[in-house]
Amino acid sequence: MADDPKSPVLGNPAKRHVSHEIPAEGENGLFTQAWYPICLSSAATSTNVRGFDFLDGKVIVVRDEAGKAQVLSAYCPHMGADLSAGHMVDGQIRCIFHHWKYGADGRCRSTAIGDPAPEAARLFRFPTQERWGLVWAYNGETPHYELPDMRYPDDEMVFKVRVLPDLPVDPWIICANTPDIQHIKTLHGITIDGEDRHDAVEWTDHSLKYSFTGVYSNGDKLFNEIGVFGPTLYWQSTDFGPKWFGFMSPFGQPRPGVSALYMVVCTRRDSGTPEEVDAFLDFVLDFEAKVVSEDVHNMLTMRFRPGVLTRSDQSLARYLRMMKDFPRAHPSRDFIR
Repeated sequence: MADDPKSPVLGNPAKRHVSHEIPAEGENGLFTQAWYPICLSSAATSTNVRGFDFLDGKVIVVRDEAGKAQVLSAYCPHMGADLSAGHMVDGQIRCIFHHWKYGADGRCRSTAIGDPAPEAARLFRFPTQERWGLVWAYNGETPHYELPDMRYPDDEMVFKVRVLPDLPVDPWIICANTPDIQHIKTLHGITIDGEDRHDAVEWTDHSLKYSFTGVYSNGDKLFNEIGVFGPTLYWQSTDFGPKWFGFMSPFGQPRPGVSALYMVVCTRRDSGTPEEVDAFLDFVLDFEAKVVSEDVHNMLTMRFRPGVLTRSDQSLARYLRMMKDFPRAHPSRDFIR
């Protein structure tokens, strides 16, 4: 039997096949240069200093005199006191230790003892924006892409945000579910009309987007346009029967191997009475939370390592290559740790 060429080969492979070696977040002290959600908009105020874990360090969030949210490094350049333990005084961040004061631009404005404010006494100021009920910071000094728009302008929509428990994987691993068409069909039970259209996926250097019609396992029909922007944002625009909703799942990065998970839903402000719109958004949040829960058990148990791929994985493979080549840096490292 051993010499029979039709006999199955029982030997193990010499080693496990790995198709894409992608650096883990924090590897060699570097993180993907992307937009990350830091906190809810409600956490940013002009009267309090709030601290948050970010990129294996700590940042603070405040509002400047114009009401604009700002994300800054958390540690005082003088002696390293945690500024999130300080106070907002006359629109400035006052360190709890020696009462040095910092503007929302990160510059030291004064020392309580009367010495001139040192020129080098500056906080790291992240590019910051506020959208969809969240405050975002970019890992870098100049963003190389912008957050996407929905089908309608932001001021024509109503948004609701829900915070979910952290997941023990890097954000880009969760986002890899989107180009993983096998996973959409098998885990989520969505029947997609027609053949997989890998050639119809729209790619940029930081994103992918594609659309499909299909049927959920419960029989509901849908038209979905879905995408990923960077390694940190899942984006979805859905015609669900006669109604439309937008859904986003942004992922923060408090430390390596951990994703802070948010859910954002929106719909047209004029799509019903305020009570009807509110009820619809609650329905969508619960609906999408169920979909997310189908991924959570896998994310809590998996050891993500892209290996043997098939033709159904063409878009997934391209996304993995994009993540491998995505710019990585950590210019704030000496300030936030």
